[in-house]
Amino acid sequence: MYRIVIPSRYASTRLPGKPLIPLAGKPMLAWVYERALSCAAHEVIIATDDERIRVVAQAFGAAVEMTSAEHTSGTDRIAEVAARRGWGDHDVVVNLQGDEPSMPAELIEQVAMLLIDHSGADMATLATPIQHRDDYFDQNAVKVVTDLQGRALYFSRAPIPWFRDQVGPDDLDLLPTVARRHLGIYAYRVSALRRLAALAPTPLEQVEKLEQLRALAHGLCIQVGEATCRPGPDVNTLDDLARAATALERSAGTR
Repeated sequence: MYRIVIPSRYASTRLPGKPLIPLAGKPMLAWVYERALSCAAHEVIIATDDERIRVVAQAFGAAVEMTSAEHTSGTDRIAEVAARRGWGDHDVVVNLQGDEPSMPAELIEQVAMLLIDHSGADMATLATPIQHRDDYFDQNAVKVVTDLQGRALYFSRAPIPWFRDQVGPDDLDLLPTVARRHLGIYAYRVSALRRLAALAPTPLEQVEKLEQLRALAHGLCIQVGEATCRPGPDVNTLDDLARAATALERSAGTR
């Protein structure tokens, strides 16, 4: 059994009001919520500190938890929800980002079951092989390297692992064998959520702007699985918005 929490904030630097932006006829957040409902989760909750988001979310039937406006991350927001609702330390919670309207239900289920099946892990997440050189060098494409058991060693915006010999046009077949792009979906045990929320940001986290590095710096185990299908586009820019709308319209047209 697991739960899904969708942390949602109105103030986005690049796309203000992003959760409520119309996308193929619905607010973006409604698409994310519907994806969550299609899974086998015991409960789906939208966590926000904004009254505008609460009103819209409740209008399309979502359960909403109002949280503190002081949170700096979705993890902190989810930890507050878990504490308020009295969830147990071993309960599993999926953090589904509110800007991923095309996230396949298959991957939401996969990340939850990955953590449930690995009792020694505190968190779980997913990755996919990098196929293109541009993605390898793109700082917005977060890379992850793991040990032989699939436990995360490091996440970075830099191209890791680094090929000592330059990756040229003739070496592209090497990329997917070792280079993997991290997908921004997580499952947590509630005990890990509570611990993370109580910890201060770490230097590596602040340099890379990657919150998951706080977990690694403090010795938490993050199990990484290879995504069983392709994720849809997340939305950070107007160009992303157009791509996401096209993907959703295409998906709706095939049903």
